[in-house]
Amino acid sequence: MIKSQIIKIMEITATGKIEKKGFGLGVWALVTPQGKTYELYQPPSELCKSITQVKIQGQIRDDIMTAAMIGQVLEVKSFEIDTL
Repeated sequence: MIKSQIIKIMEITATGKIEKKGFGLGVWALVTPQGKTYELYQPPSELCKSITQVKIQGQIRDDIMTAAMIGQVLEVKSFEIDTL
């Protein structure tokens, strides 16, 4: 018997800062002004550094589990870095 899995796709736009989180080598995360943390899934190299203000559009990946477990996994589709 084959079981099908329903995956809910949730697209979001969030702003905040990029920080390195977790243990060991760590992971890159988006932390919103409200304190919500999203673990970035395979982030582009431009987001692999501390950034004080960024806007990210992406997809929440409920089908992925990580060792860091710091928040929901966010796959980045597009982003804008505020250079002010």
